[in-house]
Amino acid sequence: MSERNDLYENPLISRYASPEMASLWGRQRRHGLWRRLWLWLAEAQAELGLPITEEQLQELRSHLDDIDFEAAAQYERRLRHDVMAHIRTLADQCPKAAPIIHLGATSCYVTDNTDLLLMREALQLVARRLAVVIDRLGRFAVQYRDLACLAFTHFQPAQPTTVGKRACLWAYDFLLDLAEVEHRLAELKALGVKGTTGTQASFLTLFDGDHQKVRQLEQRVCQKMGFSEAYAVTGQTYPRKVDFQVLAVLSGIAQSAHKMATDIRLLAHRKEIEEPFEKEQVGSSAMAYKRNPMRCERICSLARFVMSLETSPAVTHSIQWLERTLDDSANRRLVIPEAFLAVDALLILCQNVTEGLVVYPEVIRRHLDEELPFMATENILMAAVAAGGNRQELHERIRQHSQAAALEVKQHGRPNDLLARLAADPAFAGLDLQKLVDPAAFVGRAPQQVDEFLAELVEPIRRRYAEALGLQAEVHV
Repeated sequence: MSERNDLYENPLISRYASPEMASLWGRQRRHGLWRRLWLWLAEAQAELGLPITEEQLQELRSHLDDIDFEAAAQYERRLRHDVMAHIRTLADQCPKAAPIIHLGATSCYVTDNTDLLLMREALQLVARRLAVVIDRLGRFAVQYRDLACLAFTHFQPAQPTTVGKRACLWAYDFLLDLAEVEHRLAELKALGVKGTTGTQASFLTLFDGDHQKVRQLEQRVCQKMGFSEAYAVTGQTYPRKVDFQVLAVLSGIAQSAHKMATDIRLLAHRKEIEEPFEKEQVGSSAMAYKRNPMRCERICSLARFVMSLETSPAVTHSIQWLERTLDDSANRRLVIPEAFLAVDALLILCQNVTEGLVVYPEVIRRHLDEELPFMATENILMAAVAAGGNRQELHERIRQHSQAAALEVKQHGRPNDLLARLAADPAFAGLDLQKLVDPAAFVGRAPQQVDEFLAELVEPIRRRYAEALGLQAEVHV
């Protein structure tokens, strides 16, 4: 956090994201990778016969992380070129290696390959955080697999479900997101060594027209980066469509988080489920009694920001004229890191919320009891017919009793007394009405669906990400 209070601070850094994600996008990490990329290029060139000495390589290895950022800033003020500024800074520290730094490369060799390395690492962290949220929702679903609750379509009362099944809806969204993250990780490649317009002409010159050595050079650099291959055809940059694909995945995670957080906010209004609320937490500066769902509101706020960022890489890709333009640069410096920082922050919040959800079974049952008699009328009708009644006459009696009970609820605010009305009607004498309105009879296979979902889909994720399940969710504010 900056010590100067007169300058703007990015709240994603100072308030929301984890130190792990924030440092990943920091200057030290980024420019340390630039230096490693210069080293890897020089190593590969030496391995393929260019006159680069071990002494030069060793000099580069000894200065991978001791970056003089002030010297680089001074160079950039003069040169107006950030990559050249860092080349000069490294050359000052490595005078013997200076002649071979960045040999044959263009700026995007370091900037683009670094972005791909950072996105790979950031996606891996996002995958781990997703796995944790899925695990926590799975635990919650097991605990409440049987707790019947009123379900809604159009936010109107519908056939009951269980609290555990509802949690599986949230978990499945995140599970689909995790599959997309893993797919993007599997598809991510290096830019490799492509040169100014993607033709590798400079490297072909370095190797005296030997095409095979240029191919080997790219393969070796990719391997040193930890990638199995490079994008097959590029201009100066890797395809900017890749940025859109990555941002689309992050947007998808934000959508899932927003949906879950919104549901919890609606349920908090009904006093059925609440996010965790700490002992000294203040809900409102004016209304001391309030328990505002501030964590879920923050999830929605951050999620909306991430979803809005998806537009930028789409437009950026669409206007990359011919082999490249530079109007992508400033936009990407903002959009890509901030999308990852915001997703990191909202997943930390999702973990915090799902680890401490508070459930109020008695309120849930009361709300269910208010609606269940109406939902049970078909079962009551069939039971009465089976007992010897006339279907049409019974239907009319139920209709009249239902209308009267609804009138009491809507106009007078009284409890739903439909069951009492039916019990007092001789036409329904002998029926076990309480058994006919048992919530367990109306939730279908919801508990079994919880079991199957966890066993078939969640457990494999738990096994793949076993080491990540201990990740802590520290909410700063």
